[in-house]
Amino acid sequence: MNRIYTDGSCIGNPGKGGWAFIFINKDNDEIHISDYDLNTTNNRMEMKAVIEGLKFLSEKESCIIYSDSQLVINCATNKWKRKSNLDLWKEYDKASYNKNIEFVWVKGHSGNEYNELVDKMAFNEARNQ
Repeated sequence: MNRIYTDGSCIGNPGKGGWAFIFINKDNDEIHISDYDLNTTNNRMEMKAVIEGLKFLSEKESCIIYSDSQLVINCATNKWKRKSNLDLWKEYDKASYNKNIEFVWVKGHSGNEYNELVDKMAFNEARNQ
């Protein structure tokens, strides 16, 4: 199954932000992508990482998304109401449409290899703007 590890970072809140994901396909090939936003929040960067990662999936494909953001996971799975960043939730709904997505929460900074790597990638994007 495809796996997507995601993270977002922000220096100041709002402030300079970065997001990152690692897409690992069924053959264990890895794609590492990161980018930044000049004026954003940590939650927006967490969401952007998930959205951009989902764009690597074809329609009807399945994936597991690993995130350390309970806000993103709980709002994406409709456990919590989406109250802010509605523009990004609209993007999420479009990117996730007709895809089989499972979310797994990963405790941040707990030694998970890929979570640590996307954390560093996102932070470096925020720092190097």
